Amino acid sequence: MSAILFSIATFFSTCVGGFFALKFHDRLHFILSFTAGVLLGVVSFELLPEIFRLSRDSGIDATGSMVALVVGFLLFHSLEKFLLIHHVHEADYATHHHPRVGVLSALFLAGHSFMDGVGIGLGFQVSQSTGVLVAIAVISHDFCDGLNTVSLMLVNRNTTRHAIAMLLLDSAAPVLGTVSTLFIHVSPSMLMLYLGFFTGFLLYIGASDILPEAHSHKHAPVTAILIGLTCLGALFIFIASRLA
Repeated sequence: MSAILFSIATFFSTCVGGFFALKFHDRLHFILSFTAGVLLGVVSFELLPEIFRLSRDSGIDATGSMVALVVGFLLFHSLEKFLLIHHVHEADYATHHHPRVGVLSALFLAGHSFMDGVGIGLGFQVSQSTGVLVAIAVISHDFCDGLNTVSLMLVNRNTTRHAIAMLLLDSAAPVLGTVSTLFIHVSPSMLMLYLGFFTGFLLYIGASDILPEAHSHKHAPVTAILIGLTCLGALFIFIASRLA
């Protein structure tokens, strides 16, 4: 039940991110900076330690999880490059501004939002604390997914109505992903592989998508504040993981 409640929170987080993009697309640096720190903190203080804890308790070598981490990182990097959805470099693809490109990109985002929901469900299968912290990371990230979905639809000349429709699809996807995990139970070895893969995914979106955009402000004093917010986000997860 906890997993479902957290997945419902991702629905609202994605919606808020999308509607935020419609109004304040040029004022996102502060929120994104904190989000980047949250993702870094979840990877460093929860997911990686949980992988090694499972490895120790079950006597399973963690090498497979580290391979899955690299595969997850490179897979999402490759998919973004091939599908032209890397929002930081949208200007490089000006000749591709076509409604179908926006729809396909938004559908891809909905697909990986579904996997976000799976991550929440499997996180709760590991432990309550892991599930909560994975959910915090996903909720933070899905705000950015909502931003990206609307931005990609609009920049590719789709109507606002169509952008909102795709936003609702993307918002519902993690809930469906979490529900799907209620019908499956995976072994510790498979959980380790999935946690490694999910860690690689979070590392990629944090380091390649969110962090560069968050710290792209041109003025040094503001950049210092943004970096401070990233540190604060990581500290927040460190404290939360210790309390959990």
